[in-house]
Amino acid sequence: MKPFSKIGSVVTFASAALALAAPFAYSQEYPARDIHALCNYGPGSGADVIVRFYSDRLAKLTGKPVIVENKVGANGAIATDALAKSKPDGYTILITPVSSTIVSAPYMFKNLPFDSTKDFTAVTTIAALSFTILVDAASPIRTVDELIAHLKAKSNNGFYGTTNNTGVIAAELFKAKAGLKTTYVPYKQNPQALTDLLLGQLDFLAFDATWAHLQSGPGGKLRIVAVTSEKRSGALPNVPTLAEAGYGGGDVAPWWGVVVASGTPRPIVDKLAAWFNQITAAEDTRQFLARAAFDPLPGSPDTMQALMKSDAERWRRYAELAKIKPQ
Repeated sequence: MKPFSKIGSVVTFASAALALAAPFAYSQEYPARDIHALCNYGPGSGADVIVRFYSDRLAKLTGKPVIVENKVGANGAIATDALAKSKPDGYTILITPVSSTIVSAPYMFKNLPFDSTKDFTAVTTIAALSFTILVDAASPIRTVDELIAHLKAKSNNGFYGTTNNTGVIAAELFKAKAGLKTTYVPYKQNPQALTDLLLGQLDFLAFDATWAHLQSGPGGKLRIVAVTSEKRSGALPNVPTLAEAGYGGGDVAPWWGVVVASGTPRPIVDKLAAWFNQITAAEDTRQFLARAAFDPLPGSPDTMQALMKSDAERWRRYAELAKIKPQ
């Protein structure tokens, strides 16, 4: 029996060695085919702009196509769920405002199709941006106080629109500070909300500074009356913060990062992190981020994972302050 026992031990050891080596061998050839980059929001949105920029640069570094897939709806949850259910092989990635689409999601929705703490593996942070309070550029409203006066003159304080969790939290915190009852109207895509604002069906929008910046330049259709971050945006130096206007209480400045499905081999995660940090460090990326109202935020799998954990507490507190109940 002893010879067979020795053979069994050798076979077991060899199997274990092969099992350990497999992820490393697999990562050596990664990527061997197309990578699919999911986007939570529609084409032409601020989110779409940054996802396509990073996807284009990733394709150049890897030598493989990176195909952007816009999966719109449920405040970003459809794309997030698609990632959670994808194969953990690094060929499906999500470039997203993680603090909005993943970290804050449990405080916005009762029955999420994914587990925000278990279904994702952090790759790296890439950038941070502010959110904004926007009005129709054709209106006489130019300040936060003028917007509040306008809303208080309306029955039930009017309506506001947004397409994502961060916009809801930013607007609800603003409402709480200003003593407003303004009704939230959800939208799947930015252009739909913009159309309704211009038609007078909405009184203000709460959107990311990237899209707001694109729509509020000379001859633009929107006017930014405030940013929701603790400090003024570098891309919007003349726009005051809500805190400066007297309605502070939260630093609503979501950060962006890259996530993959839980169980993705660490060597692949590390490869992706290195590539994305290389992209973020490039001068053309810094110029792009500045034009799009972003601030660079490089990181690592470990620092991003820690940020996700600490941010969960911050967004829970914001949801409580804004009296948001999961729907």
